[in-house]
Amino acid sequence: MYLVSRPKPLPEGINRTIAEEVAACFPPGYLRFLRSFGEGTYSGWMNVQLPDPEVLKPFAEYGLWEHDADSPITERQIGECVAIGTTVDGDFLAVHPPTAGLIWLPRHGEQVTAVSLRAREQEDERTYASVLDEIYRQVYGCGRERAAYYEPWTGTRSHLFLRLPPGLDQLSLPDLSGMCRAAFPPDLSVETDYSCHLFYQTLGGYVRFNYANKQEVAVMYEQDAPAQEAFAAIRQWLVSKGCEPYSDSR
Repeated sequence: MYLVSRPKPLPEGINRTIAEEVAACFPPGYLRFLRSFGEGTYSGWMNVQLPDPEVLKPFAEYGLWEHDADSPITERQIGECVAIGTTVDGDFLAVHPPTAGLIWLPRHGEQVTAVSLRAREQEDERTYASVLDEIYRQVYGCGRERAAYYEPWTGTRSHLFLRLPPGLDQLSLPDLSGMCRAAFPPDLSVETDYSCHLFYQTLGGYVRFNYANKQEVAVMYEQDAPAQEAFAAIRQWLVSKGCEPYSDSR
């Protein structure tokens, strides 16, 4: 698993606040993952967060999901769930301590479902990444073939958004990403039909080409001196290729 920037492990005081009886319900490797890397986003998909016993309580009265004999929990029991993650689309991953069940609450679905995981003899920091890959396969019916990466929420990251304006002789974003990859060889590249991410340890971040938008380029970087130097070089290069900054965090 590629780390986008320096991890931000949980403070020891927060570790002590997680009750042992609840911790026993968490998926394999979840707590060790948090303690090693801190909160963040896994592979641009799942936000790995501290356990939150409060966020789902109001949902027990919203009537968002249908419940029948096959539902793993009742609507009232949603309020007993402890959220441990959310996807970028707004789905919840939670545990239900009274039944020790792992629960999936979809943002755009009607059924709450139980997640069944294969038993694992070994548990370390990498285990939870494998668990998340397994959950992805169960929820979406397919595996993730792209490289896994984790984006810790450092609280010290800056960003710049640029626009590649359309024009008869203008480069396309896929063309621009290929040229950027050649000019600045990345440590990791993740490309889909919708986007391309070029990751750089020197940035503590990445350059993202939004293929779906067809115009947007984003640069995410840390605020330390080496990252600032790498950012300045990439920014100058993008501007030289026709990109126009429209939101500069500096």
